[in-house]
Amino acid sequence: MIAHWFKARLVLLCLAASLLVGCGFHLRGSLPLSQYPAIYVQSEAHSELAALLNQRFQQNNVVRLASFDTNKPALYLIRDTLERRTLSLFANGQVAEYELIYKVEYRIQLAGEEAQLYQFELFRDYQDDPNKALAKAQELELLLSELRQQAANRIIRQLARLG
Repeated sequence: MIAHWFKARLVLLCLAASLLVGCGFHLRGSLPLSQYPAIYVQSEAHSELAALLNQRFQQNNVVRLASFDTNKPALYLIRDTLERRTLSLFANGQVAEYELIYKVEYRIQLAGEEAQLYQFELFRDYQDDPNKALAKAQELELLLSELRQQAANRIIRQLARLG
């Protein structure tokens, strides 16, 4: 009786797993880019977003080309900027809370096609406290890193969707 129950659960588990694999399900952040064996990436020399994208390409076994090839896809990181907007003030007039706006503009050109321009904005609220300047500076760096990670993931998802 118990062995029969165990076998039935095992069969159901295997069936569920095969359905997930069959429908193309992948864990978030691990999108396959097998349709892009190589890609050309153009960006600013020390772009942190470009470095994150390079990591994602390496994880997906995508070779980064040193020069543009019309038969290969190309990703052009046009700009990524950070803006701050004041949300609230302390009673003494100092800024208490900011909204961070991370803007990314990029272009994707697939082989034999016109380049397509994409842009998006990511938002985060950031509470400032002048009495804890060092801790708040570290928190800001952490938020920026998180925004860049999210932006890199979004660009990879866009590439996977186009292929």
